[in-house]
Amino acid sequence: MANLKEIRNRISSVSSTMQITSAMKMVSAAKLKKAQDAIVAMRPYSNKLTGILQDLSSSIDSDNVFIQNTEANKTLIICITSNRGLCGGFNSNIIKKCISLASNKNQEVSFLCLGKKGSDILSKRHNVILTKNEIFEDMSFENVKEIADLLIQKFVDEEFEKIQIVYNRFKNAATQIITNEQFLPILPADDSQENNQNYIFEPSKLKIINELIPKSLRTQLFKALRDSYASEHGARMTAMHKATDNATELRDQLKLTYNKARQAAITNEILEIVGGAEALNN
Repeated sequence: MANLKEIRNRISSVSSTMQITSAMKMVSAAKLKKAQDAIVAMRPYSNKLTGILQDLSSSIDSDNVFIQNTEANKTLIICITSNRGLCGGFNSNIIKKCISLASNKNQEVSFLCLGKKGSDILSKRHNVILTKNEIFEDMSFENVKEIADLLIQKFVDEEFEKIQIVYNRFKNAATQIITNEQFLPILPADDSQENNQNYIFEPSKLKIINELIPKSLRTQLFKALRDSYASEHGARMTAMHKATDNATELRDQLKLTYNKARQAAITNEILEIVGGAEALNN
């Protein structure tokens, strides 16, 4: 059994860890509320804009550069993770999904990483063309627009034939859904024939699509980043809550062990005193 000093040191260490995890849980809970409100408010607009674009694109000639869907040999995957850890399986699940997608031998896969954790792992094994870790420090639409425009330009210049986004979609604080969305080319909707007859085009359909495509793509990337940001704080809040509970349980066990060891030490001292007193009397 460890001596009393070692047990006291462990109790002190566990208590300090518990304070840190509890503080991180409260910080993530505060940030989660704001991030959750933002993504919940944005989703209807983004989904409706994407839906309209898919409906319209299905009736446009296939020679449109954003809509043509040829066999993709060069694929770019946008991997969205976080800059910080201590959030359970939030980052590792995304990295595993990206590595799984990159294992396709029929495609030449490259990565664009948004988040330090994904960049650190993927850069050791795969081709990472660009890393934008600072996007989470100031996640405004203008900053996201620059990244989206860069992706659009790379697709137009035929550097890549397909672009995908892999991220955690926020469901609630305890659940994040790994999502793989196609960014480019745009996939037409299956039920487009029924929906197209409800639209009256002014100006032309082609001009509307060319105006909508860049805006829709920027919004799609911004929504994915906001989803990932809310998921990160939800995952960290859950992980820190569990860590705090585990630290509390471990501290209680150590205190019980400490008290038992202390009682045993006191009992031994009493027995030694009694034995010494009896020896003197004899």
